[in-house]
Amino acid sequence: MSAAAATAFQSSLCISSQKPSFSPTNSQEPNTHLPSKPKSLLHKHPLYSSAHHNLSLQIKEKILCLEIMGIDSGKALSLNPSLHTTSLDSLNSIISFLQSKGIHQKDFPRIFGMCPRILTSNIKTELGPVFSFLSQDLNVPENNYRKVINKCPRLLTSSVRDQLKPALFYLQRLGFKDLEALAYQDPVLLVSSVEHTLIPKLKFLESIGFSTSEAKSMVLRCPGLFTFSIENNYKPKFEYFKEEMNGDLEDLKAFPQFFAFSLEKRIKPRHIETITSGVKLPLANMLKSTDDEFKELLRNNGPNS
Repeated sequence: MSAAAATAFQSSLCISSQKPSFSPTNSQEPNTHLPSKPKSLLHKHPLYSSAHHNLSLQIKEKILCLEIMGIDSGKALSLNPSLHTTSLDSLNSIISFLQSKGIHQKDFPRIFGMCPRILTSNIKTELGPVFSFLSQDLNVPENNYRKVINKCPRLLTSSVRDQLKPALFYLQRLGFKDLEALAYQDPVLLVSSVEHTLIPKLKFLESIGFSTSEAKSMVLRCPGLFTFSIENNYKPKFEYFKEEMNGDLEDLKAFPQFFAFSLEKRIKPRHIETITSGVKLPLANMLKSTDDEFKELLRNNGPNS
């Protein structure tokens, strides 16, 4: 490793043993120890390639900083071109700020890997308001910020004014009253577009025969319905349900989780087995049961049982 790279290696906060400049807001001490990257991986990186000797020192430092944190620097730089011009001080400020909110170093590879735009966010106008939203609008205590962010890193790239608050308002109007469930189980709903994602899913359920109140009841019981693709999930599964299973809407109303199961790996095979065995089972029993439980159901409900 060159002297310049070694200096960058030691001075960058990404791998520094110093405490972050932001005071932690909970009792957990941030984990600032980062495991070393295997040498074989670093040696293959452009930083160590003579073919890339013209890379600026700043770019080399950032590449090494990202790689040491376990982040694919090539992917991050590609998905977030702004990283090319952001300073190391700015990166370090982002890292320190997130650590002060209870996010651990070991969380960074997944968080930044999924959302590299976080690395060039504005702390005051973008990141800070997200944590205020978690606290004030969702009643998330500071010591649980990490749990929510790890569940849905996209929260950190979402505008509070344009995305998070409108989504929360819409969901509450639908009947989502459990803020704890929204925060810890279904935060992905908060980063989903009301206009392009949430409303169209509800409209699709209405288009296949459910009333507005029935559709609302279904998504309240199974929030995952808001996350399924209309073209790749709803349509093929509903077509099979109607055409092959001769299903009734009442069955789906009673068990909206039907759409959460794989068509090819669960729904079709289980349905074919029930037909072959001459057995008719409620959707929930047919799909939720384990393989052994399903076989037992077929034996106990067969024509010769």
